[in-house]
Amino acid sequence: MFSDRLSEFFTDQLGEWDLARTNYRQLEKVQTRSMVFQGFQVLVQFNPERIRSSAAEVDDKSIGKRQCFLCEKNRPPQQRGVPFESEFTILVNPYPIFRRHLTIVSGYHTGQRIRYNFGSMLSLAEVLPEYVIFYNGPQCGASAPDHLHFQAGNRGFMPIEKDFSSGRFAGRVFTRKGAEVWHWKDYLRGIISLKGSQREPLETLFHLFFERFDDIRHEGPEPMLNILTCKEDDQWIIHIIPRKQHRPVQFYAVGDDQIILSPASVDLGGVVITPREEDFNKITMQDISNIFGQVCFGDTHLHQMILEIK
Repeated sequence: MFSDRLSEFFTDQLGEWDLARTNYRQLEKVQTRSMVFQGFQVLVQFNPERIRSSAAEVDDKSIGKRQCFLCEKNRPPQQRGVPFESEFTILVNPYPIFRRHLTIVSGYHTGQRIRYNFGSMLSLAEVLPEYVIFYNGPQCGASAPDHLHFQAGNRGFMPIEKDFSSGRFAGRVFTRKGAEVWHWKDYLRGIISLKGSQREPLETLFHLFFERFDDIRHEGPEPMLNILTCKEDDQWIIHIIPRKQHRPVQFYAVGDDQIILSPASVDLGGVVITPREEDFNKITMQDISNIFGQVCFGDTHLHQMILEIK
C-alpha cells in the first residue's frame, strides 16, 4: 500500500536527516494548554520552531528577495521525496507541528491556488487515510505563496475532527447528488463542511462555494480559504474556512499587546500555535475568541451563503 511505503520513507528520512530528526524529537517538549469554550476545546501550543512560518514575510517584495525553499534545486540534499501523481512530490516537513507532518509540493514553481487543484487534495486524502490534508491560501497561512503545495498531518491531532464527528456543533443543511453540506454554529469561526463518497458532486459543490467566496472578496489572487480534508469510512470530509483577513491586529501591535499568532488551517482546526513563550503564557480565551472573530466570517454569514446555494 502507498501509506505503508510512505511510513517507511518517513522513518528513513528521520534516520538520515539530522535536522528533521532533532526537530521531531523536540515535539516531545512542546508545551500545551487547553481552553474549554462552550463544549469544545482549543489547544494552545508553544512551538518555537514554527516562528519561520508564523512570522514569514509573504508580501511580493519579500518573496522576490528569497529563493523558493520548496523548489527542488533549493531543498536540502538530505530531503528526499516520494512522487505522487504526475506533478507532486511528498516531503517530510522538517519543522513539524504533527508527529507525522508532510508537505506535498508541485514540481512546478507556480502560485498557491486551489481552484484547479482541489481534485488533487481529494486524491491525497484517499491514499493517505491516516492523515488530514490541509491547504493554506496564499493570503492566509501559506509561508510559500509562490509555490503550490499542500500539507498533511496525522489524524486525531486537531479537535475539529472529533467535534465534527460528535454532531454537536455541525448540522447537515442539504444534500445534492449524495454530497452533504454542513454548517457549524457557535464554534468561534464560521465553517462549511462537505461530506460524501463521490468525487464529482463534492467538486461541484466546492466550486460553487469558491465562486461565491470570490464574489465576496475580489482582491488578491483567490478568495482567502483554509481547507482541511480527510477520508473516513469511504467518505470524504472537507472543512472550508473562509477568511476575512490574514493576521489579527495583535500580530502588529507593540509591547505587551503583541501576540505573534498568524492563524492558518491547524490553528483554525483547534490547535493554536504560538512560537513565542511569552505569548503562550499570556494568551487568554478572550484573545482567541477575538482573533478568530477578526480573521474568520461568522456562522450566520455562512449559513446565509449555504441557503443561497441550496
